[in-house]
Order: sequence, then C-alpha cells, then structure tokens
Amino acid sequence: MTSDSHALRSNAGDHGHHAHDAAAHGTLSSYLIGFGLSVVLTAVPFWLVMTGAIADKQVTALIVLLLAAVQIVVHMIYFLHMNTRSENGWTMMALIFTVIMVVIALTGSLWVMHHLNTNMMPMHDMSQMP
Repeated sequence: MTSDSHALRSNAGDHGHHAHDAAAHGTLSSYLIGFGLSVVLTAVPFWLVMTGAIADKQVTALIVLLLAAVQIVVHMIYFLHMNTRSENGWTMMALIFTVIMVVIALTGSLWVMHHLNTNMMPMHDMSQMP
C-alpha cells in the first residue's frame, strides 16, 4: 500500500462526519451584507441624535435602543454565524442568553438613569424657594 492510497483511504472515512458538524462559514456577499447593515444601523442613530430629526427625546432614545438591539442580532447572524443548525442548537441558546442579558442591561440602565435624573436634579426644589 502506498502512502497516497493510505491518505485517500483515511480522508474518505472523514468526509461524512466533519461535513455535518462543521460550523457555517460566511461568503463574501454575506459579510458585505452584514457590514452594510452594521454601517446603516450605526449611522442612523448618530444622524437622529445629531440632527434632532425627532423632537421627542424619549422616542429618539427608544429608536436608538431598538437599532442597537437589531445590530447585535445582525452581528450574531452575519459575523458569528449563529443559527439553529450549527453546533446542535447551542448557538441558538447563546442567542437567547444574549437577548436576555441585553434586555436586563438596557432596562436596568434606563431605570438607574431615570431615578438619578429624578432624585438628583435640584431644579424642582429650587423653583419653589422664596
């Protein structure tokens, strides 16, 4: 048996096993789509804040938070290649965990900032002083 036939025989047995368990790899077009979406999802919030396109600041903040959450999902799908098929569904569990952590972090941050603004700003008390 030659070394070439031995190499062919060992590679033939590996073909089926690794093909199904391999993680998904992106193509150039999927990376460009992900990059384009990331640029848009970054530029739109900057534009909204810098131009004051929406008069209500709470609506602007809500839109910025929503676009940030969408950008996280775009990064996970296009750059981290997370889907339900790869790694026996563990990447979907990672996505669910990430969503839960982002919701907790955003909600907690907004809650803390609201209460700091309400309790630390002396404007309300000064206006009633004689």
